[in-house]
Amino acid sequence: MKISTTVSVAVSTLLLLGSVSVLAEGRTCNILQYGASRDGVTKSTAAIQAAIDACAKAGGGTVAIEGGTFVSGPVVLRDHITLKIAAGAVLLGSPDHADYPAKTEFRSPGLQSLVSATGATDVAITGRGTIDGNGESWWAEARQFKDSGILGSEHTRPRLVVFDHCHHVFVEGVTLQNSPMWQLVPYDSDDVTIRDIRILAPAKSPNTDAIDPFSSSNVVIDHVYADVGDDDIAIKSGAINSPGGDLPSRHIRITNVDFHHGHGLSIGSEIAGGAQDISVEHAKFTDTDNGIRIKANRDRGNDVSNIRFSDIEMDHVKIALIISEYYPSVLPKGDMEAAPVTRLTPHFHNIVITNVTATATTSAGAIVGLPEAPIAGVTLTGVSIDAPLGLTIGYASVVADHLTIHAASGPAITKLAGATVTSR
Repeated sequence: MKISTTVSVAVSTLLLLGSVSVLAEGRTCNILQYGASRDGVTKSTAAIQAAIDACAKAGGGTVAIEGGTFVSGPVVLRDHITLKIAAGAVLLGSPDHADYPAKTEFRSPGLQSLVSATGATDVAITGRGTIDGNGESWWAEARQFKDSGILGSEHTRPRLVVFDHCHHVFVEGVTLQNSPMWQLVPYDSDDVTIRDIRILAPAKSPNTDAIDPFSSSNVVIDHVYADVGDDDIAIKSGAINSPGGDLPSRHIRITNVDFHHGHGLSIGSEIAGGAQDISVEHAKFTDTDNGIRIKANRDRGNDVSNIRFSDIEMDHVKIALIISEYYPSVLPKGDMEAAPVTRLTPHFHNIVITNVTATATTSAGAIVGLPEAPIAGVTLTGVSIDAPLGLTIGYASVVADHLTIHAASGPAITKLAGATVTSR
């Protein structure tokens, strides 16, 4: 796969590296000096938080975790703090569920994440070590409840790393793994760079999304390897049946990502605040359930526009391309009847997909809008998909320029009501 770095990535990264280097040159607080234990058994929550607070009180600096496995409950980062986890070091989530207190998170009932920052500026996680959520016991519990992955569920679980209403966030080098639920979430945050990290979880672990930018803007995600049990990236901006007031996710650049297993790259489904100006370049999907997916329904939508995908490779994915306003289904069940347009009606438009090659094991996919909100302005240029079944299009206008779909059986393109396909 061709590797490139866009100008926006380079500029954002340099700006953030400049700020992080200032922090790194300041005070260093090693958690061992505050009583942390590296034995992988003793809880070091209080010691780690004491190191963070001491560094913050001194004006900021680096909190160093090195030389062992440190068990901890939730800890909170402060302004101007870099949490640096050295190669070989592990921050391991406490196995005791009682260590994760209830809190309101993302405007819904939740549990405090293992590492978080709220309203912080200039905050970073770096190093070549690992943050491990120790999620197996949480997954076992979640599998008993169908709604356990829904915001506000009474069966919710803690996330791994959450930046809530933060500005100037930088995450680099670390491995994040085995979160009880979503792994890395910038929520209502601005100026976020995530680069050169690995995010891991077993293929069957529930709701272990790798990165979920949620109502966040000016986000750069670059050189990320993800092998997880749910969305490799999911861009969100509002809960199901949101009461309103959700901020959109905007100005997001995703480049040079490599996904193995998981549910692919999604915009939605909880997108009640909308999403605009999102680009994905140089992405590779291997053995994922989906490739590109933009998803919503009548109870969780808004304006989703100016979306660009380019230079994408998919190998052995189940479904290559889904743009659907019927989530959790892909296609409508029964007649496609119009419903009243509401504040939560999804409106998908201006979506450009260029230079994509894919082999799919189920179907090429679907582009299907609602009768009351057809999908407008989809352009497929230089797209080639091999699959058992072709592409289904309904209530959508699609321009096809060098679109090739090899379907093992049935038509390459199936048109439902409201489909307009123009070749050029």
